[in-house]
Amino acid sequence: MSAPTPVVPVILSGGFGTRLWPASRKRQPKHLLPLREERTMFRLTVERTRGLPGVTAPLVACNEDHRPGIQRDLHRAGYDDATIILEPVGRNTAPAVGTAALHLVQRYGEAVLLVLPADHVVTDEESFARAVSVAVPQAEQGYLVTFGILPTYPATGYGYIRTGEKLSPSVRAVARFVEKPKRAVATRFLRSGGYLWNSGMFVFSATALLEELGRHAPAVLAACDTALANAERRNGLIMLDEAAFAAAPAISIDYAVMEKTRRAAVVGLDAGWSDVGDWAALWDLADQDAAGNAIAGDVIAMGVRRSLLRASSRLVGVIGVDDLVVVEARDAVLVAGREHAQEVKVLVERLQAEGRAEFESDGTDWYTWGTATTLLHEAGMTARRITVDPGNEATLGAAATLHCIVGRGRARATVGHATRTLAPGEALRVPAGANCRMASIGSDALEMLLVQVDG
Repeated sequence: MSAPTPVVPVILSGGFGTRLWPASRKRQPKHLLPLREERTMFRLTVERTRGLPGVTAPLVACNEDHRPGIQRDLHRAGYDDATIILEPVGRNTAPAVGTAALHLVQRYGEAVLLVLPADHVVTDEESFARAVSVAVPQAEQGYLVTFGILPTYPATGYGYIRTGEKLSPSVRAVARFVEKPKRAVATRFLRSGGYLWNSGMFVFSATALLEELGRHAPAVLAACDTALANAERRNGLIMLDEAAFAAAPAISIDYAVMEKTRRAAVVGLDAGWSDVGDWAALWDLADQDAAGNAIAGDVIAMGVRRSLLRASSRLVGVIGVDDLVVVEARDAVLVAGREHAQEVKVLVERLQAEGRAEFESDGTDWYTWGTATTLLHEAGMTARRITVDPGNEATLGAAATLHCIVGRGRARATVGHATRTLAPGEALRVPAGANCRMASIGSDALEMLLVQVDG
């Protein structure tokens, strides 16, 4: 009896979610943010696949900017054996999925890919697991399966799937894919009952996907093949060849394959799904008070209705307004009408065009061991808040003298051959040019203030 085909979660972790600025930035994308609870959206997506029949450790496609945060979350989720494909440039989802399929054929001979964007919400994980269990056998028969979301309102921000003939009690052929419609058309779709939202989640065998890529998007397949063949591999990382991968057309798997293939099938999914495309979508998902407000952080709201109010670093007071989005970040504040939430993308495009630092980051750098946030950077002095996860170690050093002050947790500090333990309130001076290793040795994260004074 042959071994069962492995089911590999392929987590697509590109992009950064422009419509969720200022929480989401180019270097701090929405899938690495804890938008709904303490765990990030990426970690929730990875953990959603745990326990599915035949499932392996995940394969993640991301870029170098996001790699430290991805590795940090994989470690927290218990997936140190995951594989990461590093994309040197963004080329949309078809090249990412194609490269993953080629790698899995090399590794397993055959595999079923469970393709999941890293930034989607699924609140009913049992329903999700049942849908996957229906989709996998269809994928093993050669179908390219997508999940269609049962629509609850005439959405204009999603593409639609028109369902065709029944292939099994829970699976239908895809009659056609429909672009994001006008509201009147979406209303007609909802009334007809024959349409589903296109979720952007897929299940197919590696062989079937590669066959369809070769048939409908051969330039994508050729670029992926060369990029993988010339890739550098190290410690679970596959670093694709930049020139070859950049030659791939920038196209989604929907356009490249799913809208052209005759092997597309759809499984209906009613599992509390959302792609959290903007702040209005997050307002829909969040718990709301009696006035319809979704509030997070230190917020005082008086006479406010149907609004999303979030504070991350200071008190936010809001008085006498309705249907607003107010999001405070350390270095920026967004105020928008809730019905204009989609237009945040235009604002972010302006920030990018103007070369504003607020497009890239809020001053936080992510590492596999934790984070470092720049609090002050003025002539002659820099102050950073350092967080080291329990059981991890950060290496610190600079050309100028550093002063490290422990705020929370306990540190084992090593400078040269000298080692000492630091408790909250204790400080350490690191001479210019020396390296210091700071290990978090308690059960809680180590939090420190790092001050560098030049001259």
